Amino acid sequence: MKRLFAVVLGLLTLALPGAAGAQQSPVATTFATSRLVIVSESGRHEFTVQLAVTPEQRAQGLMYRRSMAADAGMLFDFGQRAGRASMWMKNTYIPLDMLFIRADGEIESIATRTVPHSLESVSSRGPVRGVLELNGGTAARLGIAPGDVVEHEIFGSAD
Repeated sequence: MKRLFAVVLGLLTLALPGAAGAQQSPVATTFATSRLVIVSESGRHEFTVQLAVTPEQRAQGLMYRRSMAADAGMLFDFGQRAGRASMWMKNTYIPLDMLFIRADGEIESIATRTVPHSLESVSSRGPVRGVLELNGGTAARLGIAPGDVVEHEIFGSAD
């Protein structure tokens, strides 16, 4: 009887996520990095961004990260498909500014200081090529606004 109990307990430990104190950790996705510049009335603002271009990279995004450098971000590239983009903050610990960017590099809209862990959709108003995620408050701190231009190779421009 003790042996049967031990086998059943062992199977439950393997079958149940989080059983016996084990914690599931996310699979790490690797991202290429590149340089990006935002041109605004207050000047040129340079960032080093990770590129989320595959479906797997876009699904992972900045989830599970606890911090990000002030001059860092993540650029989601949706390719030539021009449509509305919707993002969420599931498993994201950092408040973010989401900059929705048209195919020509112009910032269409900005969602500021999005709420960590929220499942609410944050969407562009119209068709966009990409979304740039920066630390929450960065857009206000640097004076970045809709109509400003993002220079990066996916928008046909790079410095």
